[in-house]
Amino acid sequence: METEGKGFTVKDRRSFGEEDDLKETKQAEKPASETKEEKKPKEEHKAPPLPEVNFNSLIFSLSSSALLALGEIADPQTGEKREDLPMAKHSIDIISMLKDKSKGNLDSEEQKFIDSMLTDLRLRYVKAVNSKK
Repeated sequence: METEGKGFTVKDRRSFGEEDDLKETKQAEKPASETKEEKKPKEEHKAPPLPEVNFNSLIFSLSSSALLALGEIADPQTGEKREDLPMAKHSIDIISMLKDKSKGNLDSEEQKFIDSMLTDLRLRYVKAVNSKK
């Protein structure tokens, strides 16, 4: 079997040389088959922008969880409305606990927001519980 003339080439792809110095890398040396194409995000499934991080957005997020558990809004993943009253009560209790723990540290806008959310959620919870009877 004759293997003369056939061989292979070794290319050192390490980032550091023998003296632990950073070697310059040349993109042109890589064959086109080895270069990775940049993945472009699909424009169809753009996520909505996230809300500003503040106390009101936290309360709003928790109240959305309560509304989801009350069956007031549909699950964004399934599109179905499901009622889970113990989970709704838990979410409302968390908001109530946050109100108590932050007493004296909220500005007037935050205080009005948490008060109105709690009042609304508690009324919705009572209606949901009474409709089960």
